[in-house]
Amino acid sequence: MNSKYLIVISFDAVSSEDIDKLKELNNFKYLIDNGSLITNVESIYPTLTYPAHTTIMTGMYPKNHGVINNTLNKFSDINPNWYWYRKYIKTKTLYDLASEKGLTTAALLWPVTGRSKINYNLTEIFAPKPWQNQIVMSALSGSLKFQLDLNKKFGHLRNGLSQPELDDFVHESVKYTINKYKPNLLLIHYTDVDSNRHYHGYDSKEANDALLRHDKRLGDIINTLKEANIFEESTIVTLGDHSALDGDFMIRLNSLFRENGLLKVNEAGKITSYKAVAKTCDGSSYVYLKDKNDTETYTKVNKILDNIIYSKDSPIEFILTGNEAEKEGADPNCSFMVEGSLGYYFIDEALGDFIEKVPENEVGKVSHRTKATHGYHPRRPNYNTFFMAFGKGIKKGVKIDGGKLINHGPTLAKLLGVDLGNTDGKAEDRILDI
Repeated sequence: MNSKYLIVISFDAVSSEDIDKLKELNNFKYLIDNGSLITNVESIYPTLTYPAHTTIMTGMYPKNHGVINNTLNKFSDINPNWYWYRKYIKTKTLYDLASEKGLTTAALLWPVTGRSKINYNLTEIFAPKPWQNQIVMSALSGSLKFQLDLNKKFGHLRNGLSQPELDDFVHESVKYTINKYKPNLLLIHYTDVDSNRHYHGYDSKEANDALLRHDKRLGDIINTLKEANIFEESTIVTLGDHSALDGDFMIRLNSLFRENGLLKVNEAGKITSYKAVAKTCDGSSYVYLKDKNDTETYTKVNKILDNIIYSKDSPIEFILTGNEAEKEGADPNCSFMVEGSLGYYFIDEALGDFIEKVPENEVGKVSHRTKATHGYHPRRPNYNTFFMAFGKGIKKGVKIDGGKLINHGPTLAKLLGVDLGNTDGKAEDRILDI
């Protein structure tokens, strides 16, 4: 029998490497002991939050669902907008199909759901530009009355995007939503671990403390489902979207391209024109040509990249052509995909040194100054994530080593009794009891 209430909880940046820690925490241990667990789940390329969450909702690789990065390809924009809106997704989504079936849907900070048909939607959206207003942007992208209600009741818990306050706000909103609306599909996105790994490092005390908070949040959700008298008819899925790796050095490909006459910038560092431009995915980077058929520029870029990779202690692990990147599921429109070496990540700045050690006092103050990051190739060692499920339609005691993020969408769809159609992934029938 299908799940009547499907609760999907994304613990951003929680990895398969964390499972041993989670087994020692009461509520995660309860789900592991009484449900099914898939470890070493391979994410997608690039391993970023927005492409990954879209894959979870569609069962498709980024090249097919259309969300190929966190931020839009606005190369002249120093702080481009993100892929916030449903319109960017080119394929069916789980929440659309649920709505078409007449099911009640709710989402709390689930990426790429802005201006969707979700009934109760607190969208993940923020204001990167000084002239943008956070309240107005949120109001226009989600469920207005629902968001006003949540902000009135729990807005005092927030402190901008700071953690754990943001997740505390989301969490109280989750409990309230379950009790008041009892949605058939509830999507929840917690970023406490992700933020603390970015600012403090992968295995930092701050990140480990965030895991403890996640365990408490999970327990609260279980108790809330019981209080709402829907626990026995519910399925709880907890999952990660990607892992993270510590990084000490920043790579400015665009600064190198500028020095080689491939792009121009103004005094503020804004790109004014380009023949070739890098677009960061943090641990990896796309390289785009203004004219993809410009063989002269292609050859010049290829030579520049080859000179880097064949240098001593190269900051670049490998280079893919556009066709090779597409085969890995990434954006087919890129001309190259460049993977950072361990300890290195990319930023888009076109002014400054090609390689720079991350200044300690800048970590967390600017979004791209981080101690740990992601976006790397999903098949790097010790870089996988997890999928944990419990309740209605889930077998007890199944442990599987090895899975794929593209399988989550078809699995969730099967639990909910909807069909995503032809997808890149397939349902994990080994854990299903329906």
